[in-house]
Amino acid sequence: MTFIKTTEQDSKYNHLEKMSVSDLLTNINNEDKTVPLAVEKSLPQIEALTNQIVNKLQNGGRLFYIGAGTSGRLGVVDASECPPTFGVPHELVVGIIAGGDIAIRKAVEFAEDSTKQGWLDLQNYKITNKDIVVGIAASGTTPYVISALEKCNENNIITGCISCNKNSPLSNTALFPIDVIVGPEFVTGSSRMKAGTAQKLVLNMLSTATMIQLGKIKGNKMVDMQLSNNKLVERGQKMLAKELNIDQEKAASLLQEFGNVRNAIKNYVK
Repeated sequence: MTFIKTTEQDSKYNHLEKMSVSDLLTNINNEDKTVPLAVEKSLPQIEALTNQIVNKLQNGGRLFYIGAGTSGRLGVVDASECPPTFGVPHELVVGIIAGGDIAIRKAVEFAEDSTKQGWLDLQNYKITNKDIVVGIAASGTTPYVISALEKCNENNIITGCISCNKNSPLSNTALFPIDVIVGPEFVTGSSRMKAGTAQKLVLNMLSTATMIQLGKIKGNKMVDMQLSNNKLVERGQKMLAKELNIDQEKAASLLQEFGNVRNAIKNYVK
């Protein structure tokens, strides 16, 4: 199959430096509008990978995201938001970025070009075939990610990926690929734009749908969320007040006693 790196193709816009701010913003917005439609076309692939993630986590496994640059950062963001949002352990969803944690803030030169480090980084977590690994790379050509997934396949570890080029080397490596074809970027090759947006949307879907399937949401409420700031404490109180038909003072007391919304609902006695 032919591989065309559409994320690197020349933008249909030219002479950007001559555009007004209004034109720049309008054109960027017009391009961004195409992203959800591209994601929609990939829903069957997203569903297939989500089902694999749910199965692994239900059976004691963990979810790993691995990527470089913007893709790696997006994986780290999604993983880091799972514990406070869904009350799960930090080790259940793990984000790994080429170059280590310092690369979250600053680019680490040539880290994405290593064909050995990705697997070594996964081994630091004592990864097994109970786990599942999702590689993230807009281009679908990042050696760090591809080589890590190749080693996972050799060790019977289920692999998935999120890429924005059809028939990419990464997609051909992953057992459950997701290809979101967003086309050329507004700024040629700047895949932090549409491709990054697409990856973020897919990650939201993967983790949120998984956690709902794992029972971490009641109705449409985050009943297992960590009460890590005043805003979340107040939200928890409102949830309890509405769910149990009690006043705010009683809700606050229950929340303090039982630690989270789910436990408060479960232990509430009229």
